[in-house]
Amino acid sequence: MNLALAFFDVAPSAGVIGGMAAIALFLVLAGLGLIVFFALRKTVKMAFRLAVVAIMLFIGVAGSVSLWYFASDGRKGPPRRTAPPANGRR
Repeated sequence: MNLALAFFDVAPSAGVIGGMAAIALFLVLAGLGLIVFFALRKTVKMAFRLAVVAIMLFIGVAGSVSLWYFASDGRKGPPRRTAPPANGRR
């Protein structure tokens, strides 16, 4: 069996996709915070640098959590099939 096809056997749910997007958003903003921290190294005092990075990390965490919350639909497992309505009269 082709190993690449094993990854596409089951489609990921919306919660998993939202979780991956939330983690990616956090990592991008954390990296941006690190770049800003080192870019402001010689021009600004340490307290202001840490405040800027803390604000950026807070935005990253809040955005990641909200994205993960709104992407998940709250259901556990695959959707269940419902029985068709029975005919009342024949």
